[in-house]
Amino acid sequence: MPSGLNEAKQVHFIGAEDWGDSGAFNSLCSDFGFQRGDSSEEVCPLYEYQQQEHQQQSNLGYGLIDDLQFDMVFPPVQTCMEETNMLGELPTMFSDVEPRKEKQHFPFASLELLNNYGSGFKRLNGERKIEPLPLDDFIGTDVVGKKLSTEETVRVAGTRFIQSSSQTADLHPVLSHPFGFSFSGLSDEEIKDVELVEVLLSSAEKVGYQQFDRARKLLKQCDSLASNTGNPIQRVVFYFTEALRERIHRETGRITSKDLEKKQPFDVDKAMMGPNPAVLACHEELPFSQVVQFTGIQAIVENVAEAKKIHIIDFAIKNGIQWTVLMQALASRNQCPLELLKITAVGTTSVHLLEDTGKRLMSFAQTMNIPLSFKIVMVSDMLHLKEDLFDLDVEEAIAVYCEFILRSMIAQPDHLESVMKVIRNIYPCVMVVIEVEANHNSTSFVNRFTEALFYFSAFFDCLETFMKKNDPNRMIIESLYLNAGIRNIVATEGPERNIRHVKIDVWRAFFARFGMTETELSMSNLYQANLVVKKFSCGSSFTLAMNGKSLILGWKGAHLHSVSVWTFL
Repeated sequence: MPSGLNEAKQVHFIGAEDWGDSGAFNSLCSDFGFQRGDSSEEVCPLYEYQQQEHQQQSNLGYGLIDDLQFDMVFPPVQTCMEETNMLGELPTMFSDVEPRKEKQHFPFASLELLNNYGSGFKRLNGERKIEPLPLDDFIGTDVVGKKLSTEETVRVAGTRFIQSSSQTADLHPVLSHPFGFSFSGLSDEEIKDVELVEVLLSSAEKVGYQQFDRARKLLKQCDSLASNTGNPIQRVVFYFTEALRERIHRETGRITSKDLEKKQPFDVDKAMMGPNPAVLACHEELPFSQVVQFTGIQAIVENVAEAKKIHIIDFAIKNGIQWTVLMQALASRNQCPLELLKITAVGTTSVHLLEDTGKRLMSFAQTMNIPLSFKIVMVSDMLHLKEDLFDLDVEEAIAVYCEFILRSMIAQPDHLESVMKVIRNIYPCVMVVIEVEANHNSTSFVNRFTEALFYFSAFFDCLETFMKKNDPNRMIIESLYLNAGIRNIVATEGPERNIRHVKIDVWRAFFARFGMTETELSMSNLYQANLVVKKFSCGSSFTLAMNGKSLILGWKGAHLHSVSVWTFL
């Protein structure tokens, strides 16, 4: 291990009050240290994340790099729609198509999803690893007496639901399960949770059949058991119940087009552009955003190590806090002094919020003695984005940063293709892509519902670990941010369904069309990403895994986010 790993440089921040009243910015930024090391050694300039507000430098035991145990995962290719040809045209890969007219059988349609979803929950030496497992791998594992996670509860409920719905059990030998039709080994609370999810799945089945009266009765049962202030299962069922009820109202005409025009949906992307206290609290208290940003920025640092002029093009800058980390890393460079850091924010709305972000970054740059130029490229439509709108310099190293932005254009494949052509023409030295690792773009309602239920169940479980039940920031994250995703995925169709996610395999096939090649994350990057995780009290629940050259972040076996780094041939 390089000796520099045991050294840290403290950086004092001033002007943190400009980032909001929550104090989260000061805690987030001031707790990042940066290494000093000999240039001949491979030393990561982004260091460890400390969680205390006023932290003095201390000697930390980092252990051996062998302790990382990154699980190599190569799951089956899952496309954005079941009928997709991975080598087809762009509209075939990402665009929505007219749903099938015939009614879908929920149990059979969702059998493969329930059997292959992300992982099993095999326990080895008390740890859970991300690896695809059939449901019959529950047999022989030590699950009795251990509390089920939210995602595991959904799997048990789904298995029981399919078993009870199937008329010919011999068609489903893979669905053998130690719990079977009994609740042996489960606590009273877990039994109630499993039953609640079964009722939710049954109501979704009836919605898929367009048996709305029967679905409403089942949703009333959910209402009596679910709660937005209860345990994670009760909370997630509460919001899925609302989404199913909204879907029924849409399909039966109880919600008209005029009603929809009056009702302004919560804009998640816009809400995350400012120094929102709930968002900053989520960033500070949960590992996900810190790890993905840390990993992505470290990849940029490594690719611009010898550049004196650096140009960052951010397609979703939000509150911009990620670039304070980059500035600290650049300020610690001794071998290659920085002449200019240029940050260009791309946007289509809320220019005043982008300007506020720029002011905060400029103020921060002054405290770090970083020569910063902040520019905004504002277009009314992403189709109007052209490379000549960017102030490009042949002497600068260009890095493109896309955090949860490309998925917003999946519903408009012409926009996505146009943006990718612009990026290719800019020819950056590196492009970082951070996305949701889930398939929420299926044209099959029941399959999309099942995928979304697993994904959000894991997220609600994670919130339960890090935030108190009555934490106002948790209530805001669940009721506004997560609820907006659930409702859009479950209740809407066509162009209105704009929250769509596809997995890394789909992005990988798509990027190949533009001459992009996936880049390996350095071992130093992975090692120190793991250090960030270890600063949170989550044991082995938070998982890091590799899919090809991409980093997959998960929670108790469920994949949630991906970080991939790309260069152009």
